[in-house]
Amino acid sequence: MTDRDRIPVVQVKSGEKFTNDRGITAIKDGIKQASAPGERLRKPDWLRVRIRGGATFDRVQGIVHEHRLATVCEEAKCPNMSECWSAGTATIMLMGDVCTRACRFCAVNTGNPRGWLDEQEPDNTARSVELMGLKYVVLTSVNRDDLPDGGAEHYAACVRRVKAVNPETAVEALTPDFLGDLKDVETVVDSGIEVFAQNVETVERLTHPVRDPRAGYRQTIDVLAHAKTHRPDVLTKTSLMLGLGETDDEILACMDDLRAAGVDILTLGQYLQPTANHYPIDRYVTPEEFERYREWGLDKGFLEVVSGVLVRSSYRAEQVLQKNNVGL
Repeated sequence: MTDRDRIPVVQVKSGEKFTNDRGITAIKDGIKQASAPGERLRKPDWLRVRIRGGATFDRVQGIVHEHRLATVCEEAKCPNMSECWSAGTATIMLMGDVCTRACRFCAVNTGNPRGWLDEQEPDNTARSVELMGLKYVVLTSVNRDDLPDGGAEHYAACVRRVKAVNPETAVEALTPDFLGDLKDVETVVDSGIEVFAQNVETVERLTHPVRDPRAGYRQTIDVLAHAKTHRPDVLTKTSLMLGLGETDDEILACMDDLRAAGVDILTLGQYLQPTANHYPIDRYVTPEEFERYREWGLDKGFLEVVSGVLVRSSYRAEQVLQKNNVGL
């Protein structure tokens, strides 16, 4: 499909079906409109996102859009986008902006790309990293259950190209679970990355209904454990959202499961409901609680625990690799 053949994007409301510029039909923000959306909790006074901008923000945005890349920063409505882009970094989302899954916490568009891949994405990704001057980049992606390998080889090709053009840049791969296919996990782990991440997202009891039925708590644990066993020199990492209804005992049990799987790095952040159609917030976790959870994780033996209200899995990722003992 040429640029001339592309279908223009129309403005749609959250939860409505639309066709994107690649001709892929998807649901805006991932979750269909609820017939009777629930009441949303009011944010506490201490939860405020700092909005930044300026020349660096504009430059990063321009590079991303010029090279037709998706970013999880934009697609998932990340509260830290302004801060990260103003600092000259971004988390690049591979394989498009349409996910084959519909997790109830996530604002990424959902649909069926039917095998579509951008053959120029490895080159565009590598060139963007070069132009941004990044020393550390996070490459994430949508789930692509429509592809035989879940997109693992395309993922690896992007990593290899980034490394070829930017040999001094460290790469973190925040991947799908590849439906638990460990050969696909190995394809990405062997591509030259420094960090392999796959998010467990929530405690075992809440995995369903929070995550798509094709995802699984034990499936993610097994993926992380295999990545560490296969390449012990690659750091492994995962993330937990809090405020979904989990208990302290369940958080501790999850930490134990992750350490048993050899996970090195854990991030903890507040779940923020993207739209009224998404999974409701049960509570707002206080900064003091986040600090306590961080201490619990460090006591359990994680190399690092990044814990804070606005922390997301990619937040300040480069500092974790440098073992700066990040506390927020």
